[in-house]
Amino acid sequence: MSMPDLSDWLETPLGRYLLDWERGAIDRTVADIFGYNAVQIGLPGIDLLQANRMPFRLNCARDGEVAVRAQAFELPFATASIDLVLLPHVLEFSSDAHSVLREVERVLVPEGSVVLSGLNPLSLWGARRALARGEGAFPWRGQYRSSMRIKDWMKLLGLEVVGLESGCHVPVVGTEAWLQRWSFMDRAGPRWWPVLGAAYVMHGVKRVQGMRLIMPQWRERKASAKRLSTVAQRNGETRKTQ
Repeated sequence: MSMPDLSDWLETPLGRYLLDWERGAIDRTVADIFGYNAVQIGLPGIDLLQANRMPFRLNCARDGEVAVRAQAFELPFATASIDLVLLPHVLEFSSDAHSVLREVERVLVPEGSVVLSGLNPLSLWGARRALARGEGAFPWRGQYRSSMRIKDWMKLLGLEVVGLESGCHVPVVGTEAWLQRWSFMDRAGPRWWPVLGAAYVMHGVKRVQGMRLIMPQWRERKASAKRLSTVAQRNGETRKTQ
């Protein structure tokens, strides 16, 4: 993926339309994901983790102004060290999407989250890509994969999909005026043809068999406190009742 081409396309009306929808969907997803370390892979210069509240958030990409430079399939992070990995359009523009997901699964802690965005081949944008035959400018030369296929890949790696949001039902147009004219499709699409949105944001969680989370014993402590309470007596003495 050429970063200058990507940056240029995101400045077009259609690119801004896609980015605005994805930013909202990603914000809603990552806002309630907790932990210590979050990594965004790709799209340097665009902070898509701003709604997340983890203390350490960084951007990782092959080039550009990032905190860590690395390939998506060779991440320089220790095994089980990252709580959240964000992959904005990494899989459809990677030469080895399977290796990217395997590497993400490696660095995630148990119950860690991966959030990814992708372009749907079963959409009007997918039809536009088919006409381009995978060539030309971004984003038509990418390898689009349906959410169902990504779900299957994640399941094989022990990543359970817990959330999926699709959007961008407007057809491929080149001007802001035409985007406004077709905006009614974004209002009707989520209800009548939700699976045909041009883009999707998926949330997966790393499950580890045999692992049991130990939660604070708040209820037990509260119940014990209720069993022993102080009762005032008329003669000034006190006693504990059970």
